[in-house]
Amino acid sequence: MSRLMEVPVAQGQEGPPGAAEARIAKALAHPLRARILQRLAERIASPGELAVELEAPLGVVAYHVRMLREYECVELVRTEPRRGALRHYYRATTRPVLVAEQRRTLPAGLRGELAGATLSGVLEDLGAAAGNGALRDPELVLTRTPLELDARAWRKLNRLLERVQVQAAAIAEESAARAGEDAPDERFPTELGVLHFKRAV
Repeated sequence: MSRLMEVPVAQGQEGPPGAAEARIAKALAHPLRARILQRLAERIASPGELAVELEAPLGVVAYHVRMLREYECVELVRTEPRRGALRHYYRATTRPVLVAEQRRTLPAGLRGELAGATLSGVLEDLGAAAGNGALRDPELVLTRTPLELDARAWRKLNRLLERVQVQAAAIAEESAARAGEDAPDERFPTELGVLHFKRAV
């Protein structure tokens, strides 16, 4: 499932403060690399599969996967023999997330492309959820709140939403830690989409 910008996945990475964010910034500096990282944050895939999905040449996709591996944003999960060769499968070790200050440094076109890809993924997942009846869940959270804000309130609310994403990731990590207990609660996939944008006037 596609998601909005998310917090890093805990994979035991260590380093100085900001190191992970710097790697992600480099990863997102190229539009195709950003799209590849988004896909690998959602599922395990090979460069060949990604090339088909993204309608890009295999050699170009493979190059950017290698770059992502150098940036320590993806890792090799397994290899499988296919037609006399080995097919390599990767997954993201970090999800594509940048704090507001880092997002501002990206080219405007890339910011728009990432936003469009994210929104398309959210709408696709919402449609699938509606199709299987998940939107009838009594505990569903779905709200729309038009607001009138000045610049200070706009920034304050954005900072609050970023903290919500961080806390949501921490809650998900707690859930994953309970998976090894003797009688864990049933776990199921959910999706948190955070939208706060300036409406057209």
